[in-house]
Amino acid sequence: MQGPAKYQIQQDLQQAARQVDSIIDGLLKELPIADCIRPVVTYAMQGPGKRIRAILVLWSCELVSGQTHKAAEMAAAAIEMVHTYSLVHDDLPAMDNDDMRRGRPTCHKAFDEASAILAGDALLTMAFEVLATKVEGPGLAVQLIGLLANAAGPDGMVAGQMADLLAERSGGDLTDLQFIHLHKTAKLFGCATMMGGLCGGADQRQLQALGDYGRNLGLVFQITDDLLDISGSAEQLGKTPGKDQKAGKLTYPAVMGRERSLSVARQLTDQALGCLGQFGEGADRLRTLARLLLQRSC
Repeated sequence: MQGPAKYQIQQDLQQAARQVDSIIDGLLKELPIADCIRPVVTYAMQGPGKRIRAILVLWSCELVSGQTHKAAEMAAAAIEMVHTYSLVHDDLPAMDNDDMRRGRPTCHKAFDEASAILAGDALLTMAFEVLATKVEGPGLAVQLIGLLANAAGPDGMVAGQMADLLAERSGGDLTDLQFIHLHKTAKLFGCATMMGGLCGGADQRQLQALGDYGRNLGLVFQITDDLLDISGSAEQLGKTPGKDQKAGKLTYPAVMGRERSLSVARQLTDQALGCLGQFGEGADRLRTLARLLLQRSC
């Protein structure tokens, strides 16, 4: 993708990321956080992230309802807290053992391992506090909590991370790889789009389409992440490149090679685009985002 469309989506993403940052900064000031843990939580949350999952919440809500509601803003912050907690824990020596994240020292390097573990615990808990206390309407809050818990828990992100660690130790095949990518990454993307849809008042058919779009998008994101690990630089990625290969991680390039991996990513992008048919031109921004993520370099 080149030209005006690429420039416009990049500008839209930067503006939306700033919006998410502002929402998160406000919540960090409002929520009760003890002084002893506040610097660690703040450091983790205020790293220069892309905020893709949070942006998907906001844009999915806007697609369905024509505007971004406060509930979607709170859901965006909550999912970003869960994502950040997962990064803090993934970077620990017992997990992926990385020293760099988002262009800065990882949380356990900037502070210490115990502080990083507790900051991750705090962020995971805070996400559900935000949904329980900041979303108007108990019915909507319960639905959002249920979606996020399922995507992040033992049949979601936690399961994906566990399978990833097991495959690193004992190997695996394409079926194992697909399980890891779906649970570790794609389910949270699907959760983001469905949370946004719920906040916008989507019907069941719309929710299903948004969830399918998000999961396909998440799979593309993870495949391109795998590819960037072998081709990107630390400056591009904001983290240490080449670690997957050194650690013996189960990745698409390792199982299928670069070209076949790219082919799968293109197929998944086409599937993601196909999910948006019922939304007409209103979904063009989400379509452009899907094409951009296929070509991403960071």
